[in-house]
Amino acid sequence: MSQKFQELIQSDRPVLIDFFATWCGPCKVQSSVLTTVKDHIGDMARIVKIDVDQYPAIAAQYGVRGVPTLAVFKNGSLLYKQSGVHDVNTLTRLLTDFANETED
Repeated sequence: MSQKFQELIQSDRPVLIDFFATWCGPCKVQSSVLTTVKDHIGDMARIVKIDVDQYPAIAAQYGVRGVPTLAVFKNGSLLYKQSGVHDVNTLTRLLTDFANETED
């Protein structure tokens, strides 16, 4: 999975990683928010869910200590990481901004 994860985050469009756990109540809320965000952003960015209990090495590599934690990668770089539930407008704006940024 680690190799596949590295390939995934090399994308030239933003990739939002939702680090979650099945037992986490707020993660379920975040999941429904992300479904709406996906409708707003379309193909502008990808949203990928990673279960921290199934992939603890990846969570540890990126310093994920609590769930939900959202991280945004683009071209292999970590652009954003924050724990807690995010709202639709914040995430839509965040991903839109990252998608519209050009590499210097």
